[in-house]
This record gives sequence, C-alpha cells and structure tokens, in this order.
Amino acid sequence: MQFKHVTLEFDRPVAILKLDHQEVMNAVSMDMLGGLAEALDEIGDRKTEVRCLVLTGAGRAFCTGANLQGRNNQKPGRSNAGAALETGFHPFLRRLRNLHCPIVTSVNGPAAGAGMSFALMGDMILCARSAYFLQAFRRIGLVPDCGSTWLLPRLIGKARSVELSLMGERLPVEKALEWGLVNRVYDDAALMEETMKLAHELANGPTIALSLIRKLYWESPDNSFEDQLNLEFESQRIAGSAEDFKEGVTAFLEKRPAKFRGR
Repeated sequence: MQFKHVTLEFDRPVAILKLDHQEVMNAVSMDMLGGLAEALDEIGDRKTEVRCLVLTGAGRAFCTGANLQGRNNQKPGRSNAGAALETGFHPFLRRLRNLHCPIVTSVNGPAAGAGMSFALMGDMILCARSAYFLQAFRRIGLVPDCGSTWLLPRLIGKARSVELSLMGERLPVEKALEWGLVNRVYDDAALMEETMKLAHELANGPTIALSLIRKLYWESPDNSFEDQLNLEFESQRIAGSAEDFKEGVTAFLEKRPAKFRGR
C-alpha cells in the first residue's frame, strides 16, 4: 500500500512501515507525517491481524530528520520552528507509544534528528553495521526534540546524552550497542532478514502480554515503586485472564511449544 512518502506492506501478522522519500534520504515532511498517520490508521483497522510492526527506511537511509527544503527563506523570529512538532511529529510519536503490538525498528542507514527519535521508539532496535545516529539539531541552531531529551537520558544516561546533543557528532552503531542504546547489529545484507525473523517471533508470541510489557516499561520511568507495583498487578490480572496464559501453561506441562493466538 502506498501513502505519501510511505509504504505499508503486510507479511502475515507483521506490518512493515517504510519511510520512502529517497531523494531526501527519507527526511520527514508534513506530507510524510500525513502518510504515516494514514498508514497507522490502516494498521489500526487491522488490529486483530497485525501483531508486530516493523519500522524501517527505503534506500540507503533510515531517516535524516526533518525535511528542511523550502525553509531557507524563513526569517528568524517570523516562523515557529516548533509548530510542526505539535501538529505532526508528536501525534505520530504518541501513536507509536500507545500501539497495541511490539515495534521493531530496523535502522538500515543514518538516523539523524527526528529520525533518531523514530528509531528509538522501537521496543527492539536492530541496526545495519553501516548505520549511525546523529543528534543533528545544534548544527542548524535548534534544540533536540521529538522526545529525544526524554528518551536518551533514560537509555544512556545524562552525560552521554548531553555530549551527543552539544557536540553533534556521529554515533556509530557499534558504540551505540556498547552503550545499550540498541539491541542488535547485523551486516547490512542480513539486516532485513534478521528483522523479519525477530518480528515474526514476536508476532507469534502472547501479544496481549507483550503489549502489556511494553506499557509497563513505558510507564516505569515516571512511576513510583508503589505505582509500578500496582500497574504490574493490574497488568498481570489482564494477562492472566487471556487464553494465551492457559495455552502457555498447558504447553509447558505438556513439554511442547505454545501456540499463542493473541487472545
């Protein structure tokens, strides 16, 4: 399926959402954000079928941030550089956070600025060996956005986050792996195969429980210990009432692989 600068494919229970504006290395425009919103609408319409989402880029880049073409004639003080955040970027990021299924980001090339934030929204972040991350904002006189100042300190600590943002230097994926920013790194030619293998493993899992797991970890940084205990209790109650829990226990006792159905 084709949307504005976005393609959406379905490989059985896995949805593959691809940023596809290769002429600008998949830089994000308002048109692309509209296409992403439409693609997520389609995924929502297939909620019972889609059990994992893969987010990746077309061509040689994952996403190089906001598309700046046409902005070079704007005068300082006469434009609102943050306007597109609330109207386009933030709604997309919120929808990813609240998605009903696990997200695998497959970082096939540079992930800069907002593209870095998109990549970090994955529950599992897989990278091509040639890819890199870049907090590019300081290069054009802006501050980090798209949630990067919330995500980065929680993933790699304040010192490394501030350095990436102040210096604007490339972060190779091998270093990102060493820091715990990403999960796995593969040779470029193997990335998509490994991504799909992992995505199908998640899609064939107990997706009610997996959805609750991702919610628990999203809520954890802002919760007190008592709040998190209460959330775990409520989440376990929901997971324990699902058919997949019964199937998981039965499969364990019968010493066979579980056949989860996501219900």
